[in-house]
Amino acid sequence: MYESYWGLSEPPFDNSPNPKFFYLSPEHEEALVRLMYAVRQRKGCAMLTGEYGCGKTTLSRALVQRLEAERFEIGLLTNPSWNAIEFLREILYQLGVETEEKNKAELLHLLNDLFFRNFQAGRDTVIIVDEAQLIDDDSVFEELRLLMNFQTDDRFLVTILLIGSPELAVKVRRLKHLDQRIAIRYHLNTLDDAHTANYIAHRLKMAGRAARIFTDEAIKLIFDFTRGTPREINNLCDIALLVGYSKRLTEIDERVIAEVIKDMVGVS
Repeated sequence: MYESYWGLSEPPFDNSPNPKFFYLSPEHEEALVRLMYAVRQRKGCAMLTGEYGCGKTTLSRALVQRLEAERFEIGLLTNPSWNAIEFLREILYQLGVETEEKNKAELLHLLNDLFFRNFQAGRDTVIIVDEAQLIDDDSVFEELRLLMNFQTDDRFLVTILLIGSPELAVKVRRLKHLDQRIAIRYHLNTLDDAHTANYIAHRLKMAGRAARIFTDEAIKLIFDFTRGTPREINNLCDIALLVGYSKRLTEIDERVIAEVIKDMVGVS
């Protein structure tokens, strides 16, 4: 709606996990490096945690984009509220195998055969479980652990990446057998003030606008209100650009941000 007014080719602050807009802060880069290492070196299992809205899902999509399709077969699971049977069937489905099978042993045979076929073809199987903190059934975590038993003498046949909020780490910690199998883990924090400014500039640039729109004072207020949480930055900046468009402004200053914040928190 406001894109052409601000010289943008697309909305810069949409909250969909588009890897095009992925901002590589030092922490996000470290997280990406660790996950890439886990996958490329077949480490079995890695876990990424972070606060809500800090960019974990976008990071996972950026990871997928960096993995060569000819070498990696990736199953991306994004709604992990299953029981053990549903979980195993969902993995098969995301890896291209549809089945009505409901016997756990048979489902595991199907998965093992699939993993081994990929291995023989020179391909690595990767399972990414996003929002993994939503797993309520401990038997699902047990199936995740057991999948890591699918291996040859010298390598795992599947790499599992668990991505979720800090509650995920708490759940995993009490499941000692699974906790011990996680080879690599990282906790992603929010952005500091400098990287909040860089993040805003990066997203505007990716949407086609090189010149700045937000004043320094506006960015400081954005950081103070959002504490550097990317999802909240997106929400605030999106509405601010809409307000600026409706008022035919040439820049977004702290007064616009203050007005939007007031509306967001419902202060009269």
